[in-house]
Amino acid sequence: MGIVNLTPDSFSGDAQPKDTRAAITHAELQLASGAHILDVGAESSRPGAIPTPEDEELRRLLPVIRELAGWGVPISVDTYKPTVMRAALDVGASIINDIGALRAPGALDVVANSDCGACLMHMQRDPQPMQVAPTYGNVVSEVSDFLESRIRECERMGIESNRLMLDPGYGFGKSLEHNITLFRQMQALSTLGYPLLIGVSRKSMLGGITGRAIGGRMTASVVAAVLAAQKGAKILRVHDVAETRDALSVLAALGDNNCD
Repeated sequence: MGIVNLTPDSFSGDAQPKDTRAAITHAELQLASGAHILDVGAESSRPGAIPTPEDEELRRLLPVIRELAGWGVPISVDTYKPTVMRAALDVGASIINDIGALRAPGALDVVANSDCGACLMHMQRDPQPMQVAPTYGNVVSEVSDFLESRIRECERMGIESNRLMLDPGYGFGKSLEHNITLFRQMQALSTLGYPLLIGVSRKSMLGGITGRAIGGRMTASVVAAVLAAQKGAKILRVHDVAETRDALSVLAALGDNNCD
């Protein structure tokens, strides 16, 4: 899953918020580099991020999605707002990637009334305060219990199980220790029976491990993606598509297990 970032205040420094053509060119590069899915987002969810007005999010998103929709590749929209979800689906998006796990009023209805896929992500609190002393009794069981509860809500709304995927939410209301524990025990979440979408590319947890600033985290991001694939992740959300694909090709050829 190649990231196409339209937010001016993104943590990763690769955003194209004002230039639709530049964003589309970046999406072309991600696709040419080997992305199977393009994930487009127009509101930053980094810690402390200020919410983006709905009309501005739509202004950034819709022209890009309209263009990408004709490329024959699934388009994921990274949003928690039902109005934005609906508008994005109307112009060709096929996956809702929601940091709120469809908890916003009306979000479940949007997905239930479409045939789109949906990613349910765990997040403790909202983006602004989420990294202020996050606490858990057992981070793995609490994340698992939350995701299972959201699956049940989707089932209640008639959303078919084969449309769902799960994201543990690395960096979303979790300390470095929480993130490491959750990553090491990733396979425990696979017992829920749904594909895992893993996104740790360039995140602060990798900075905490390596001591490197955002611009120096590509190697750590690629290694983490390979480890996630070995632990059973089915979708890897990454900034550096070509490098990640190369690493996965080496894993598939030389590793002890196959990685598609």
